[in-house]
Parts: sequence; structure tokens; C-alpha cells
Amino acid sequence: MKWRKADLQTYVQSKEYIDTIVLPLVPFGIANDEESKKAAIQSEMITLLSHELEKELTGRMLLAPHYSYLKSADKQTEIARMNMWAAEMKEQPFKHIFILTFDPSWKKYEKELESTLLWLPAVQTGELNSKEMHKTVREQVAQMVELIRAYWQ
Repeated sequence: MKWRKADLQTYVQSKEYIDTIVLPLVPFGIANDEESKKAAIQSEMITLLSHELEKELTGRMLLAPHYSYLKSADKQTEIARMNMWAAEMKEQPFKHIFILTFDPSWKKYEKELESTLLWLPAVQTGELNSKEMHKTVREQVAQMVELIRAYWQ
């Protein structure tokens, strides 16, 4: 289920079955043209990827809106904010909280997060609507589904 009115109505009626939430984590910054372009591509890719993941896990997962942060922001501040977010989600109660990102800088902070980090290497080339890109996305989604299902065991 996505963060939209129709899906949330279904969520409210089926809360006891939906124990997983995924938060797409997206960097933002416009100070550097190349970094901005890279961040925009990552944002588009994470949207595509997270929507495909949501399709695969409908009925068990809620897809949260993107969490955007400044690329130059202090990571400790962002960790504190994400941990507050995760604490609130645990009260709902979501048993499984995943943060999805292409930003490798989060890997070194993974142990400080009160949620599970799903880091994927970003695909930097190619058109988002190309057959190759959709094939890559499907492969990544299949791997993430397998991983998330392992947490459900």
C-alpha cells in the first residue's frame, strides 16, 4: 500500500496484517550540478524501485513517502530524526521497518539506526523507461523481496 487516501483506508481496515513499512531515503542538494543530477536520478530510481517493491508485497507492506535530507546535513541529526520516526512506527505497530537508499554513506551509520537499512548500488546510466532498466529494477526488487521475507520468518 502506498501513502495515498485509497490505500490508507484499506490500511486502517487491515492494520493487523500490515507489519512492514518501507521508507525511501533520498538525498537532496543543488550546490553541485553533477551531484544534483545524480541525486535526481537516484530519486527517480528509488521511486520506481519502491513502487515495484510495494506491488510485490501488497497486503503486508506500507510504502511511506520519501524522506529527503540535505546531502550536506549532519548525519547524526538525520539519524536522530529517523530513529524518532522509527519509534513512532513501532508504536503503530510495525514490526519491520526498512529504510531504502542508494546512498552508500549510510552504510557506516547502519548500526545506529533503529530500523533495517536496505542499501542498493545505484544505476547511474540508462533511461528509466528502457527495457534494460526495468529488467535491472525487477532483479533488485526480487532480491529485496527475498530479504524482507527472511525478516518475516
